[in-house]
Amino acid sequence: MTEISRRSMLKVLGLGAAAAASPLALSSQALAARDKELNILCWEGYNSAQVLDPYRKLTGATVKAESATSDPVMVNKLRAGENKVWDLINVNNAWARRQMWPEHLIKPLPKETFEPFFEKMLPAFKPPYHWAMSADGKELLGMAQRFGPFSFVVNTDKISRATAEEQGWNLWAEDKKPDFEYGILEHDDWNIADTFAICGIDPFKEHTDEEFERFTKTARRVFKYARVIGDVAALNMALVNGDIAAQLAGGTYTSSLARFEGEDQIYSISPKENGFMWVEITSVVNNPEVSPLAEDFLKWVQQPDIAHIVAFAEGTFNPVAQMGNPECLKLFTKEELDCLQWETLNEEMARARALDIVPDYDRAHAIVVEAKRQR
Repeated sequence: MTEISRRSMLKVLGLGAAAAASPLALSSQALAARDKELNILCWEGYNSAQVLDPYRKLTGATVKAESATSDPVMVNKLRAGENKVWDLINVNNAWARRQMWPEHLIKPLPKETFEPFFEKMLPAFKPPYHWAMSADGKELLGMAQRFGPFSFVVNTDKISRATAEEQGWNLWAEDKKPDFEYGILEHDDWNIADTFAICGIDPFKEHTDEEFERFTKTARRVFKYARVIGDVAALNMALVNGDIAAQLAGGTYTSSLARFEGEDQIYSISPKENGFMWVEITSVVNNPEVSPLAEDFLKWVQQPDIAHIVAFAEGTFNPVAQMGNPECLKLFTKEELDCLQWETLNEEMARARALDIVPDYDRAHAIVVEAKRQR
């Protein structure tokens, strides 16, 4: 892993001083209490010691981070009053724009400070980046960093990349057990989106009773015939061992771990139709006593060497938007780029649809949970 250079350390210390000196809507008593404290609610990776320990060392701050298993779980924590606990929230793209900003759960970022960071990102993230902005285009709601295609994964020794891309979700569409073994990554958000996709139904709209009948039937079948349901480690082991030929709910986020170990046959697939992708947006929580370190941390993780650490945080390897900066991209080894499928990443992202909100999520979630229980 890349070491933080002395130059970067001095730069970060300067950012910290600037943030601490900036005007904040806090009482002096609250500021004194929180100027060395930062609480982050996030997807795994940002809670890694590899990411947080350097920041703790540089600032002397107490930094706490907690991960959850779905975006709705994290957003519901804020809705339940934990906006008074957290300073930053890191969730998938749609939640800032569609839910948290309209519900006053997050604060806007100063454009003059943060939009220049987007200028150095990959072309798809140039400002104004859709998912980082409010619906009226006036407010910047958060910073983009990790991203990736996320549909399914195959072992190309068993199912070719060409076949998987061409057939896509139809691999699971027939009303019977597929002629190959597969596993399911247990991530409810993605299990719901994938099940709708197998049905040929748009996940991100209101659904009719007839559509939910198809969804229920498909969910029961798909979960029933899965050889294994589990976490990333269990699914990767099954793929590498040849116990399964494919993994439902997966992408570079899951396949990169196996590929980094030289298992190039494990390949993230973006089908030619109805593929999905995600982009994480990290926002400042509308905490009445928000830490002055919140914006400072968002600046810090934009640095090339820190972005590289974030990309390869323990347990989760992902491309980052900062790879558009040549100073960041040059830090990635050939092996690291290969594990992220860098040569085909633009192509895979171009035909993938951004994860969005499922309007009737609760009903769909209950069906998926019951399908897993019946299995």
